[in-house]
Amino acid sequence: MAEPRTRRLLVTGAGGQVGTKLVAQAAAHGFAAIGTTRAELDITDRAAIEAAIASLKPDAVVNAAAYTAVDRAESEAELAHAINAIAPGLLGAACDRAGIPLLHISTDYVFDGAAGCPWREVDPVAPLGVYGKSKAEGEDALRKATANHIILRTAWVFSPCGSNFVKTMLRLAAERDELTVIDDQRGSPSSAIDVAQVLLTLARLSLDRQAAGEAPPRGTWHFCNEGVTSWCEFACAIMAGAAARGAPAARVRPIPTSAYPTPARRPANSALDCTKLTRDFGIVPRPWEQALDDVLDRLLAPTH
Repeated sequence: MAEPRTRRLLVTGAGGQVGTKLVAQAAAHGFAAIGTTRAELDITDRAAIEAAIASLKPDAVVNAAAYTAVDRAESEAELAHAINAIAPGLLGAACDRAGIPLLHISTDYVFDGAAGCPWREVDPVAPLGVYGKSKAEGEDALRKATANHIILRTAWVFSPCGSNFVKTMLRLAAERDELTVIDDQRGSPSSAIDVAQVLLTLARLSLDRQAAGEAPPRGTWHFCNEGVTSWCEFACAIMAGAAARGAPAARVRPIPTSAYPTPARRPANSALDCTKLTRDFGIVPRPWEQALDDVLDRLLAPTH
């Protein structure tokens, strides 16, 4: 009897934080990952998407590609719109024609941050800047393009690879004695390792249910690591972890958002309510402190 074919998972944005982890962790979930960078697959090109799906024949697609330069988006609105707002609809339409699910990563920046409690999936979006607006429009485009989609909103992503807050703090701590960090924006840090794990779990579940003739999961969910903190408190935890591992650690001084003006406004409250994910799939986020420890272990492992 022939061995069953390994499911193929097309990962766009494979060079990013979550994309890298999706490709690295796919095999453990029974997937053969096909990772593409922007140079290999331009997701703003309808014909290129169609050709890739026709030739690679994936069983599912995860769109981890995005324009994520929040401040630069204010002056590069057209590019941010093409990647974040239009491309998800193009990918969704191609996946719909192929009869396969599309899993898509979105962001806390679709909210204005004015609520006093964590944001739920049903809360109305009201983005403050170009980046958040483009991501909100991308969600809508995907919903219109195919019913067979999963949108996973996350926030404050960090990992051992790519560019992120944890790596920036460690780099600055090696250069300075004191760091000033905003203390009046709150949210939940998210390990790219854990975000990828959730996406792979949902992709497998979607295909398993489809194969069993059951309705696959469709809709929008939130995932962040458990717990809410400020950027300043996050920085303090990073410094404490660095010091404990014998790495340079700077003092951290809190400042208000008003003392650090940026081209794009940030939501004051970025915390996402993840109870729907736990209720629907039994996925329980681990504390962000635990996820941070894992990343610091990888970044600051002894070289001898």
